[in-house]
Amino acid sequence: MKWNWQQPDWPNFSYKSDLLAQLEQKFLTQSGEVIGACKHIGPVDQVTLKIELISEEAVKTSEIEGEILNRASVQSSLRYQLGLDADKPGVEAAERGVAEMMVDLYRNFADPLDDATLFTWHNMLFSEDKRIKVIGAYRKHEDPMQVVSGADYRRTVHFEAPPSTCIPEEMKNFIDWFNDSAPGGKRPLQALTRAGIAHLYFVCIHPFEDGNGRIGRALAEKSLAQTLNQPSLIALAYTIERNRKDYYAALEHNNKGMEVNGWLNYFASTIIDAQRNTIARVDFFVAKAKFYENFRAQLNERQEKVISRMFREGIDGFKGGLSAENYITISGASRATATRDLHDLVVKSAFRRTGELRYTRYFLNLNDRII
Repeated sequence: MKWNWQQPDWPNFSYKSDLLAQLEQKFLTQSGEVIGACKHIGPVDQVTLKIELISEEAVKTSEIEGEILNRASVQSSLRYQLGLDADKPGVEAAERGVAEMMVDLYRNFADPLDDATLFTWHNMLFSEDKRIKVIGAYRKHEDPMQVVSGADYRRTVHFEAPPSTCIPEEMKNFIDWFNDSAPGGKRPLQALTRAGIAHLYFVCIHPFEDGNGRIGRALAEKSLAQTLNQPSLIALAYTIERNRKDYYAALEHNNKGMEVNGWLNYFASTIIDAQRNTIARVDFFVAKAKFYENFRAQLNERQEKVISRMFREGIDGFKGGLSAENYITISGASRATATRDLHDLVVKSAFRRTGELRYTRYFLNLNDRII
């Protein structure tokens, strides 16, 4: 079996040029919706929203690779990186590193790509990782770079990347392609087409010992931002993580040949879904702000604590609704106090109630939506 980089026409990916025409137009239309929605938010709230969107991407792009980060620490580091707060002690290297990479991507999306940018991102992600021999540079080990699963006695090889000795030349070609395909480049490509090829092309080279997925997704976002001429802030990693198996299946299906229509359709559709998720998250943020504007002065400390916990679940809401037992656990209230608090929230229309007796559940009431 030959991998795509072993094909005689590598890296000339083939696809139907009009395949994504409708999705390309939809991307531009929805980009306007995202930008428009953000402009209806005040300056202070815009900063808070930006922190929330970037931190969600930072957490989810790591989660795709099986690394669970502390969201609060990521947000704290983001605020420091953006000059909004003083540096706080206790932030782990993983949270600090991915925050640094996301801020660098946010600030410098328009810059041409080069080795130094990729090395900087890799160093940010792994500066204190003792497992990795080469940090802030391309891999150099002689062993094959393989993506595998299963126990040692029944390993499945999903992909094998080019040998380390080939990486400098492969990456020179990739970087040249990335910059030439940018808006204003020698051979510009449309937004979704370029982002999709950039991600697939990069992860097939797999130039680093670790972090290729995270950096590959950052490159896709850099590509989109260059088309829009501003940070995209779309929920790409968030959307991919929700259907992680589909993502890995699509990558595996397209790592053996040079025809990539299926991959481009998958990745473009994922970007469109990511935009919708971003619009939904902006709407949720606005609804949250209005909720607190309406009810904050009417809430006691226990109610504020529980509602804050519910909002942390985001647009998906508190799974299955909030029960009285949940309220007691979160607030530390007695059963009688919890009953009074919940009844009060329903009377004030802050909560909606469904079910009866032990099946009673409570949901946040946000502009005729229940979360």
